[in-house]
Amino acid sequence: MSPPVSFCGLELGHPLVNGSGTFDAIAARRVFGEAIATAFPFAAFVSKTITLEPRHGNPPPRLYETAGGLINSIGLPNKGLQGYLEQDLPALDWLPVPLITNVMGSTAAEVSVLVEAVEARPEVSAIELNVSCPLTAKPLVVKLTPNTADVSLVAQAAEAAGADAVSLINTLRAFAPSPGGAGGPWLGGGTGGLSGPAVRTVALAQVRAVAARVSIPIVGMGGVSSGRHAQDLLEAGATLVGVGTESFRDPLATDRIRRQLQEIAANGPVSAR
Repeated sequence: MSPPVSFCGLELGHPLVNGSGTFDAIAARRVFGEAIATAFPFAAFVSKTITLEPRHGNPPPRLYETAGGLINSIGLPNKGLQGYLEQDLPALDWLPVPLITNVMGSTAAEVSVLVEAVEARPEVSAIELNVSCPLTAKPLVVKLTPNTADVSLVAQAAEAAGADAVSLINTLRAFAPSPGGAGGPWLGGGTGGLSGPAVRTVALAQVRAVAARVSIPIVGMGGVSSGRHAQDLLEAGATLVGVGTESFRDPLATDRIRRQLQEIAANGPVSAR
């Protein structure tokens, strides 16, 4: 068994969580039934991003597979705040782990409304935010973009403004050309975000830089597909490790990654399979 991990006052069974928007717990229960509740792969569940009003997302195509990764241009489709509170939260009441709700607003006023509404719900254990740092009694995790000159300075500013933790990295900005050499974009949103193995070394560098500058916990993610990859991020300074793109290939990949982490702790390095 993995030793428990303390994160912003939450006691978690192991250090692995999902990247926001990369695992649909409601759909997983429909597919796997009650088995998913008894063998849930994550120590905490991070919801997909919730915005104040419903969003349809970007027009298709939304995905582009590239060497060593995946470019997505999903556009944050969601039911909006009221839809999340009235429909998704009740559908997630079976979760055997803490729920971290991810929110995003385009203005400080929107962010405040989102945070206050989510904070009031006892089902939500913490809030993940990638815009600013409003005060909240629940743990606030600020999701950082890697597309900046010095992410460690941004992390330091988030800590100074009251963030309880930071998470990184989000996707790297990328362009998928239309097939046939036409020169235009393939993705309906024009550009997208690159994730997967191709960003792993960038994630390691940025997590190490942030860990050297802040004292708050870090959720490290980017290209994790094995226990060794997760261990690398933990050694770089992460408290928790997020698994994202690998879950598209194998929805239960995190269970394998967790077992590999246990083997590393008990016996030393294991294969990256």
